[in-house]
Amino acid sequence: MEDITYTKGIYTAIASVRELSNDKFQGVVALSRDEGDPTADPESTLYEVDATSSTPDEALEEAKALAHRILGEIEL
Repeated sequence: MEDITYTKGIYTAIASVRELSNDKFQGVVALSRDEGDPTADPESTLYEVDATSSTPDEALEEAKALAHRILGEIEL
């Protein structure tokens, strides 16, 4: 399953899925900020969806929703 990338200004949110034990999946979002320095590695903050899902598709949908919420709260 491919990750989904969203951007808002200098922020990038990547929604993805992490497989947990017992056939459970969790959506995660990595948020990074582009400081404009091409030689610097961007620092990322990892956000996790609180609930687990029974399929990767459900977990990705939850991660996408979380990414939208996070980027929606950022003021440029």
